[in-house]
Amino acid sequence: MSEHIVSPKIYVVILLALMLGTFLTVFAATRDFGPMNIVIALGIATIKATLVILFFMHGKYSSRRTKLVIVSGFFWLAIMLGLTIADYSTRHAEPSRSLLEESTSLRLLHS
Repeated sequence: MSEHIVSPKIYVVILLALMLGTFLTVFAATRDFGPMNIVIALGIATIKATLVILFFMHGKYSSRRTKLVIVSGFFWLAIMLGLTIADYSTRHAEPSRSLLEESTSLRLLHS
């Protein structure tokens, strides 16, 4: 089986796309998008990781078995993120430490 030769132009385009992704990551980190912060950050990171895997690691031109390993890795990542989000969404908010200190000091004053 002969190896696929990728044009240097493709590498330059991917490099520019990764630089744009890095710029978007920094831009998104300096802005407050509310609850969408994590979604935006993970979306940008996923796109950048996909570009690296497909082109720099030659996943696009690999055998079917290698592609299966790559897809199963992303599937496993999706399972882990789904379980993490499910766990996080079922937790109750804890009171802040300042509120706890105030209630303790008020209790001490009244006793």
